[in-house]
Amino acid sequence: MKCDIAIIGGGAAGFFTAINAATQNPKLKIVILERGKEVLSKVRISGGGRCNVTHDCMDTRELVKNYPRGEKELLGPFSKFGPKQTIEWFESRGVALKTESDGRMFPISNKSQTIIDCFLNECSKLGIIIETGIVVKDIQKTVESFEITTTTQPIHAQKVVVAAGSSAKVWDILQNLGHNIIAPIPSLFTFNVVEKEITALAGISKQVSVSIPQLKLKQAGNLLITHWGFSGPAVLRLSAVAARELAKLEYRFQIQIDWLNEESSTSDYESELRTLLSEHHKKTIVNTNLFGFSNRHWLFLLEKTQIPQQKKIAELSKKDYRALATVLRSDAYQINGKSTFKEEFVTAGGVSLKDINFKDFSSKKTENLYIVGECLDIDAVTGGFNFQNAWTGGFLAAMALTQ
Repeated sequence: MKCDIAIIGGGAAGFFTAINAATQNPKLKIVILERGKEVLSKVRISGGGRCNVTHDCMDTRELVKNYPRGEKELLGPFSKFGPKQTIEWFESRGVALKTESDGRMFPISNKSQTIIDCFLNECSKLGIIIETGIVVKDIQKTVESFEITTTTQPIHAQKVVVAAGSSAKVWDILQNLGHNIIAPIPSLFTFNVVEKEITALAGISKQVSVSIPQLKLKQAGNLLITHWGFSGPAVLRLSAVAARELAKLEYRFQIQIDWLNEESSTSDYESELRTLLSEHHKKTIVNTNLFGFSNRHWLFLLEKTQIPQQKKIAELSKKDYRALATVLRSDAYQINGKSTFKEEFVTAGGVSLKDINFKDFSSKKTENLYIVGECLDIDAVTGGFNFQNAWTGGFLAAMALTQ
């Protein structure tokens, strides 16, 4: 098969590149090569089947802070094609998006199928060829084109876009073409806790700040107690920011939870606690839950302090106040292992960002080769940011492909 543009990978970045390239120049013969039986599988499961398309963060400098790897490099690309342009792109094709309270944006239909249908309809309209069950075995650069060896037929393409996500095989191929590959490690994962007693509170969530003292890292946000430990935005953000450091620690480390997410230090908080509880001196400690905890959560934390539940506030000792302040503000847990966050596995690692020209996502190593999406050493926290990287890279590569 001969084509103008071969796109390796039938996911978000691959489809977005293909559609925008074909829109710019409908005469181009564009082929998407997908190794699986279905295309857009990650789009289908994203956001619990709703597809978290993007985030409504319109400030580019704030937007890039959500990328532990890629923050500096994406500043320019996002100023050209960011969430605003993404929203306009989908709306111009009949897909209206809605914004939720945390800034995540979804199709109004609440169905990822809406995004999939949009892409497939565009491909049909633009004559883009979609080939599934095609495993790419090698890519060779010739003087004038590329020769792609597959499990079915050889493909000759003038230009190639690699949008194969976290594919070890494709990374090997790119390495043979001169690219540096940053060893992949997991990002976006939940924490498995050693102290299993807290898992009895599974389902409880609270706004907290979580820190890893050993790494001097902290993230604020919602924390969810699960049957195996801790999840929720605060934990997922921390896992992304510290992905490489936590891998080196083999996922064995201590976290501290500030259940109140306060500004003051734990030591200062002892005196604040005295002042706060003094108005309730006749009450027992168990009946003085002033912090918005559920009853069972409050009882659990009280047990950790070892303060008798029926002890009156007036009877609390200095030791009691210190214990209560410590549990409320720096509750310590040992983590041993991680769990994948739902089906949305994200990898930190891939093609070194030094090998990419971020004006158009072209390779600095191989002419007429473009690399977009998660194949690069770019990853983000949850909230639609990983998809935004796919849209931005795909769009800018498409513009360059058709010049």
